[in-house]
Amino acid sequence: MDFLQRALAQHGYSILFAIVFLEAIGIPVPAALGLLIAGGAAAMGTLSPMTCMACALSAMLLGDTLMYLLGKYTGWWLLGILCRISLNPEACILQSADSFYKRGRALLVVAKFLPGINTMAPPLSGSMSMPAAQFLGLDSLAALLYAGVWFGGGYLFSGFLSAITRGYSAFGDVVTWAIGAGILIWIGYRIRLWSATRKLRPVRLIKASQLAEATGNVVVLDVRSHGYYEKDTKRIHGSARLEPNALSSQAATLPKDKEIVLYCTCVREATSAQVARALEDQGLNVSVLEGGFRAWKKAGLPIEAVPENEVVLLPKFV
Repeated sequence: MDFLQRALAQHGYSILFAIVFLEAIGIPVPAALGLLIAGGAAAMGTLSPMTCMACALSAMLLGDTLMYLLGKYTGWWLLGILCRISLNPEACILQSADSFYKRGRALLVVAKFLPGINTMAPPLSGSMSMPAAQFLGLDSLAALLYAGVWFGGGYLFSGFLSAITRGYSAFGDVVTWAIGAGILIWIGYRIRLWSATRKLRPVRLIKASQLAEATGNVVVLDVRSHGYYEKDTKRIHGSARLEPNALSSQAATLPKDKEIVLYCTCVREATSAQVARALEDQGLNVSVLEGGFRAWKKAGLPIEAVPENEVVLLPKFV
């Protein structure tokens, strides 16, 4: 019996670590519920309070640090992805950056209690060059506050939780089901996106080598939705900017007697394809650069710096 209890306790710490880490990197699993139930189990002697807190804190700090580094080394790419659900992604990026710049240090401490912001705060800190030592200090305080509130609540009010915990066994069951549900939701979301993409009409593709050899009536347009927010941003030589979120005002100025080639840096040229369909509906002759800007650079074809007057520098913490 003692062996079984030790085995369950050891397995329980792994489950707690996993659910807290997954939430920290943006997977929709309820870490707060896991901490609450773990606190109740610890109060009944099934789990060690100190070990539970150590697992939770290390999981949060590891996940947050990974997101911080992702934001730091991918620039505004991750924020662009997070803002795609917005009706106006460009405004989302600018407003999020400005708001976090003004309140970021204080917001980072309480961000874990705010759905949505809890995932965005670490990569925002990295993207905006918050010093690593400062980030780790504030994030450690935030992790201690978050884990302390939920785990402490479960520990102090374990009597109210006894009906759902029933010791460690129910803790493992509830958390495992929560993780499984989160994974299934994510898989369903990806399948829905894939299905919706397959239903869209295909767009005409052009290879980088073909575009490089094209002469005459060709206009190359950069439709990256978040590619102009950093210094030393590059683009295809001779290309021009086409804001994908302002097509209604810009499409009318495009020539109908020339072939228009669009490029971006999205997976499967998603932004270029979306813009291409919108322009085709207006009677324009449009192609999409296969592989986007990366394919052009990989081929060693000429690029140029984006003019300074077209770059929108977002605020930094340094």
